Amino acid sequence: MKVGIVGLGLIGGSLARAFRKSGCAVYGCDRDKKTEDFALLDQSIAGTLDLSDPASRPEVILIAITPRSAEEWLQENAAAIAPGTLVIDCCGIKRDICATGFALAAEYGFDFLGGHPMAGLQFGGYKNSRADLFANALFVLVPPRDDICLLERARNALRLAGFKRFAVMTAAEHDLAIAFTSQMAHLVSNAYIKSDHASAAAVTAVTGGAFRDMTRVAYLDETMWTELFLANRDNLLPEIDGLLYELGRYREAIAAHDQEALWNLLREGKERKKELEGHAGKN
Repeated sequence: MKVGIVGLGLIGGSLARAFRKSGCAVYGCDRDKKTEDFALLDQSIAGTLDLSDPASRPEVILIAITPRSAEEWLQENAAAIAPGTLVIDCCGIKRDICATGFALAAEYGFDFLGGHPMAGLQFGGYKNSRADLFANALFVLVPPRDDICLLERARNALRLAGFKRFAVMTAAEHDLAIAFTSQMAHLVSNAYIKSDHASAAAVTAVTGGAFRDMTRVAYLDETMWTELFLANRDNLLPEIDGLLYELGRYREAIAAHDQEALWNLLREGKERKKELEGHAGKN
């Protein structure tokens, strides 16, 4: 199978490596020519993605760049995508890119699905990409319609990159869920590390797993996450407000030395975690 990868950062580079490892002919492109050259040098890609070249025309294209850039790439290249080509984006939010992708696909005859690979690292860039990043990972699919054949075609292609689990939802459902499960985690981690007491000496002396878990994603790509947060602000702001309210309850209990109130708050949080883990375990 011929696969095209747009963007060779952590996600795109890992997709290229994974598909290449599975025996696919992979063609990629990146706005940074040096990154593209390096991917060619270490044979993650067989050549540069050129939609006008019949010899390297891909059957599947994955777009692994920021949402705004992905929309621009689709608008600029839709007419050159061969009819019947399967195109899947890998953006962290879905509503805008899906609206653009669905409309262009209907106009030019290719098949577009929104997508989100639920795997990653705190460090980005091609240099951190790896062929096993998506081993047994979940991939969210956002189809334009209820089309079992289209979904199965996408699953079959993505399995070649290591994905084993798939969730199907609407773009609105995805963006609502991701505000809590991903965006809040990155935002809170990034804010938490700004403590006046977050000195190198303190971190070296008295840190354990909790600190490492809490701060792992504070190291983020500020350009990409600024775009993601602002584009999904209607879902993210209520989550921020909810967290501020809950933190206020904890603060009040601690300030008042109210042992019972604090115990109840901590118990509520633990029970909520158990509830969510139990639900996740059934799926």
